[in-house]
Amino acid sequence: MKKKVLLITLLVTGAIIAAACGRQAPTVAERHSSHPEATTKTGSQTVSSQSRVPAFQDVKSAQNLPPTLSPEQFYGPTRDAYRVAQEIPETIAQLPCYCHCDQSIGHKSLHSCFQDTHASQCAVCVNEALIAYNMQRS
Repeated sequence: MKKKVLLITLLVTGAIIAAACGRQAPTVAERHSSHPEATTKTGSQTVSSQSRVPAFQDVKSAQNLPPTLSPEQFYGPTRDAYRVAQEIPETIAQLPCYCHCDQSIGHKSLHSCFQDTHASQCAVCVNEALIAYNMQRS
């Protein structure tokens, strides 16, 4: 189980990094209001100050997690992501959240995003949870 979670963590992290590398910097309107991100534009390249791995929980702390919000409060992919957070909480807790809400809100892992309404307003959180679920299933 521990190796499987580590593999999923690495694959999700790699997928996110690969997606971010081919993407232009978001406009101010595209950025999530609670996720200030310092960027510097140098020529045609944008450099992010958020190059560190965000917070995530270890196996031991992921065994005693608070509940997430009910998926029934949400719609579409957001509902699916909240359902995933309920189905595989230990896996989600061991994943870092790359919207960097650990710095802006104090979240401890991707699981924290689903304990409140944060993930309902953040496509990064939703997509990470759905990718993790699909990878764990396959």
